[in-house]
Amino acid sequence: MKKFLNAIVILIAFHSSNLLSQDQNVEEILVITSAIVDTSEISNPVYVISGEDFLDGATTSLGDAIDSYLGVSIADFGAAVGQPIIRGMSGPRVKILKNGMVNRDVSGLGGDHLNDLDLNDIQQVEIVMGPSSLLYANGTSGGIINVVDDCISALNYELPELTVGYETQSVNDGSTENFNFKNNINGFNVNFGYKNIDFDNYDVPTGAILHEEDHEDHDEEEHEENMGFLNHSDYAAEATKFGISKVGDWGYVGFSVDNLESVYGIPFHGDEHGDEHGDDHDDDHDDDHGDEHGDEDEHDEHGEERIFSTTDSESFTIKGSYNVNGDLVNKIDFTLRESDYTLTEAHAEEEGHDDHEEEEEHAPTVFSNQATEYGAIFDISDNNVERKVAFNVVDEDNSIVGEEAFMNPANNEEFTIGYYMSRDLDLFNVDLGVRIDQIERSGSVTDEDHGDIDNYNIDDTTNSFAVNIGRNLNDNLDISLGYASVERLPSVVELFMNGPHLATGRFEVGDPTLSSETSNNFDITLNYEKDDFYAYASFYITDVDNYIALIDEEEDHDDHEDEHHDEEDEDGHHDDDDHGDDHDDHGHGNLIHANYMQEDAEFDGYEFEIGRTLDIGMGELKVSFGRDVVNAKFSDGHYVPRINPARNIYSLSYKQNDIVFKLNLKDVDKQSDIGEGETVTKGYRMLDTRLTKTFNLRDKSELRVSIFGNNLLDEVARNHSSFVKNEVPLPGKNIGVKFNLTF
Repeated sequence: MKKFLNAIVILIAFHSSNLLSQDQNVEEILVITSAIVDTSEISNPVYVISGEDFLDGATTSLGDAIDSYLGVSIADFGAAVGQPIIRGMSGPRVKILKNGMVNRDVSGLGGDHLNDLDLNDIQQVEIVMGPSSLLYANGTSGGIINVVDDCISALNYELPELTVGYETQSVNDGSTENFNFKNNINGFNVNFGYKNIDFDNYDVPTGAILHEEDHEDHDEEEHEENMGFLNHSDYAAEATKFGISKVGDWGYVGFSVDNLESVYGIPFHGDEHGDEHGDDHDDDHDDDHGDEHGDEDEHDEHGEERIFSTTDSESFTIKGSYNVNGDLVNKIDFTLRESDYTLTEAHAEEEGHDDHEEEEEHAPTVFSNQATEYGAIFDISDNNVERKVAFNVVDEDNSIVGEEAFMNPANNEEFTIGYYMSRDLDLFNVDLGVRIDQIERSGSVTDEDHGDIDNYNIDDTTNSFAVNIGRNLNDNLDISLGYASVERLPSVVELFMNGPHLATGRFEVGDPTLSSETSNNFDITLNYEKDDFYAYASFYITDVDNYIALIDEEEDHDDHEDEHHDEEDEDGHHDDDDHGDDHDDHGHGNLIHANYMQEDAEFDGYEFEIGRTLDIGMGELKVSFGRDVVNAKFSDGHYVPRINPARNIYSLSYKQNDIVFKLNLKDVDKQSDIGEGETVTKGYRMLDTRLTKTFNLRDKSELRVSIFGNNLLDEVARNHSSFVKNEVPLPGKNIGVKFNLTF
């Protein structure tokens, strides 16, 4: 209660300060078009990726599609999964939003779970880093990524629009098809979209597959070196969405229905039972995936079984805006979303074995998330100051049922009130926000030794505050200073996890007594632009009190090599009497024992970019060089695990009328600043290119053709931030073409 009152006092104080200098006019420069808080020009780094630019490239995961932007990286797990990382912050510190509301899936429950989003026909993707990210969701000490579409349109469609598209990729012998229709019918805006994705196992460069050296019956090393593809890396999905809206002078209101179903292979799955899995099972691979590679024959030879996930998500959204035009309130933006998400992880049994002896052992594991979220933003701006008050309520149920359930069901309830202000003063511009979140997390932990269930109810208030001050130093140079204090309550996984998490090859143990994590972020951003030259630089320091991390217990390395991390933990230097340190006694097998623990940490780093634009012929040539660096250490001097290495990014683009050419080289450094249990990751270079041509046809129709190439150097590349970097390398060379015909 004391923290809540303190936050209210701060809120009132800032509101009172807005009454000063009433003669100032606000210059509103919008870079965000979603219904969340508008961001001014001087806010901390904000990338706005247009829908065309995002969709012209190869269809990939959300994280992989934005991995070349400074400060942004991913933790991948095959083709389907690419969970974003911002400035070294990951997991619950980075929120994925859809049209301004947090996307409620189960990606936070496992590194092998995808961010479940329909990326068809999007308008733009917004990336917010640093202090201003708290304006969008609680606990976002890293940042947010917001995917925006106009399925519920706030503007009337002027003309009917029909788009059909097709894409093919060489790396996975895959294809996509999409269909989109928009029209205003009898005063109602109607939007329908459909997309189908079908990718086989993706190719990897020679030597990308690492091997264990304890196979006695066959020379798997020689065989796998020559496979040329990553087993169980296939991905298929089908997405549909429908929206309808009504627009008037009073505002707009509408609803949408979304459905996304997918199935994807899991290229790595830890083994808690030693060598029993996989010795007696052939792979029953889907006939539609991987036949071109001959993977079924290979699976039979190895006796592998296919492990895969299927997802099914449905959401219903009501969204609108009402122009009040009153003395106090100008307009009210409101949203309501009901979502139901299910992910099922299963083992494909051997063909012809209906009475399989281990069928019970391979029963599917079902992850589910059911959530209701509603909120409203009251615009109370005047001619001098932009001000908004936001309310948001969330009720979310998570459950895991099945053989590999590593956490009991948990509930999350949130109530948020926020105040946001932007003001242009004589000497500088000020953006600030105060956020108060009342959060209740309920769950339980089952004692591994005795089967007793301990119930927990964590009820706490978190307060967050952010301010940005910007100033134009001259006609060419401006500077902004940012500070944010973000308080984050531990996630349900960090609190209640207690079991084998085979996707990470670990037996993970949470701690219901974990304290809130508090991040204090300082950053400074400089922007320079003169004639055809520009430069950008951002420097930041983030001190995190009680940083929560999954820490591997120390291993006994006497009998095995350091590069293999699937051996059982013998040392157990972190005492845990409740869950036991003797892994063999508890049947943890080859899993690494890991605990969610807290220790103060410091993150610091920078991003900078320089570039020049030149007029060449009838077009415009832009060349740039950028670099991003993040360092992260605990207070005891040890490195925070799974921190992405420094990168140099070289880019070239040329635009001429209806032609766009882009070339991008991402030069990733070797990562030797490693945490406990990690190994050094070699650097690599990733060369990507894209050529897009738009053909104007009769009757205002157009054909958009994009030819793309990814990893053209066919580099062996491993993502240091991934739990499975050794087992799951990044895809090899990929050539593809995409067509979109719009009528």
